Amino acid sequence: MIHSMTAYGRTEDKKNDNSIACEIRTINHRYLEISIRMPEELRSLEQKIRENISRKLKRGKIDCNIRIDKNTSKNDPLLINQDVLKKVIDAAENTSINLSNPSALSALDLIQWPGVLEKDSLEPTKINKSILKLLGQTLDVVIDTRKREGEKIKKMLVQRCSKIKKIVSNTQKKIPMIQKKLREKLKKRAKELVNELDNDRLEQELLFISQKMDIAEEIDRLLAHTEEVERVLDQSGPIGRRLDFLMQEMNRESNTLGSKSNHLHTSNASVELKVLIEQMREQIQNIE
Repeated sequence: MIHSMTAYGRTEDKKNDNSIACEIRTINHRYLEISIRMPEELRSLEQKIRENISRKLKRGKIDCNIRIDKNTSKNDPLLINQDVLKKVIDAAENTSINLSNPSALSALDLIQWPGVLEKDSLEPTKINKSILKLLGQTLDVVIDTRKREGEKIKKMLVQRCSKIKKIVSNTQKKIPMIQKKLREKLKKRAKELVNELDNDRLEQELLFISQKMDIAEEIDRLLAHTEEVERVLDQSGPIGRRLDFLMQEMNRESNTLGSKSNHLHTSNASVELKVLIEQMREQIQNIE
């Protein structure tokens, strides 16, 4: 089962003294890049969070945001840091001496000063398990989303593979006709240029040109690469890089097919193949 690299998940836990929210966003990236935002008091837990994420997600840019709010009630008292409050008052009084018309300092102004109202500090030992549990639940949501998106991408890729195989198969059937018309065209052109033809020399030249413009190898490789894409799509685990490599190879073969083209059918086939391969490549960029 293939996984997309684009997903979003969010879970919350409001049962305990602290309200914990975990949010994870993932987008496509060449490697695994994890960014974590969380309260500084919990930084000791960061490595464990990284390990848990990297255990379940193998590729993509991961933004993990953990927010913790104290569940307060109406009866909870406000805690005032008396030391900070005294320093603020002393600083205000000293400053007022130098002012001609100082305004009165209200109690509300003092309370709003940073550090005057104390917040309960987080105790990591009490909430570590809750955070990791919530992280696991959020990762499950993200993985489920990645799976659903991955199935949609797989369906599209399978359809494109079917179209590519059909184009390649039709071109393969027309190779004898294309080679025959090429020989007739070259013979006609040779007769226009010289009065007497050296049939042996002409056959050698025709053989050389036919080999140079032969597209059988490109056709065989395109079929082989397409079948490999279908095989890889049924594998488990990260497959994005393997598919991306196959797209490069398929694009190379379709370009060679176009450069060797000496018939309208092969020219059109090359263009159609490149369009389909580019559509696949764009989607594959988002596969884990």
